[in-house]
Amino acid sequence: MTTDSAEKESVKEAVKHYVEGMVFADEASLRKAFHPSCRIIGHFQKALEWLSLDEFIDAIKTEGPAAKEVKPFWEVIDLDITGDAAAVKIIDDYAGMRFTDYLSLLKIDDRWVIINKLYYYHES
Repeated sequence: MTTDSAEKESVKEAVKHYVEGMVFADEASLRKAFHPSCRIIGHFQKALEWLSLDEFIDAIKTEGPAAKEVKPFWEVIDLDITGDAAAVKIIDDYAGMRFTDYLSLLKIDDRWVIINKLYYYHES
């Protein structure tokens, strides 16, 4: 495995922690995926959300976890890495809703973390 493909796999691992943490309301996974100072930004049900990590986790915990047999759906559309910075575009499903997420990641202390999540909610 080349360094480039190893880095891509490491970035995807951070994204996996995020998606699975969200779907299963797993606070530890979410805290592993995100930097503590991150922001989660987008329009949800026509209202602008500009959330801290704690606010995001509280919203996820309020929604509650999916059943254990649920297989989280997420697909990487684009992944770009330059040095210690990465950008990932994914499509994912959460609680019966579809989102497109634009994730900015930074490699800190040899670990990729999400610094910012900008999302689009696909309203039906």
